[in-house]
Amino acid sequence: MIYGTGIDIVKTERIREAVERWGEKFLERVFTKDEISYAYKKKDPFLPLSVRFAAKEAFIKALSHDQYFPLTDIEVCNQANGRPILELHGKTGEFLKQRDIQSIHLSLSHEKDYGVASVVIEGLR
Repeated sequence: MIYGTGIDIVKTERIREAVERWGEKFLERVFTKDEISYAYKKKDPFLPLSVRFAAKEAFIKALSHDQYFPLTDIEVCNQANGRPILELHGKTGEFLKQRDIQSIHLSLSHEKDYGVASVVIEGLR
């Protein structure tokens, strides 16, 4: 049963401007250390950062809940085959366990100026 769906699009320039303005403080508030490391190994780190930000926002929209979720609790990882997945930590992970979430499907895409993400959450009820 579909628990919720969410989609988000982020302009890469928006993330670039946030990093230029607030630096490490912004990065550490929004992304995990592994996400930052992954992005900065790329030619343009703002593409992977923007698509990861979009994934976090899409996930929160899919939850359709008014509770605050720390963005660093929501981590975009890649499986060995490159497929993106969400790993949930802390308060967010506990919240999902209480709601019998069965699976989370994540799709990411980016093209120069934009990162986009779609999330579908399946639950048992």
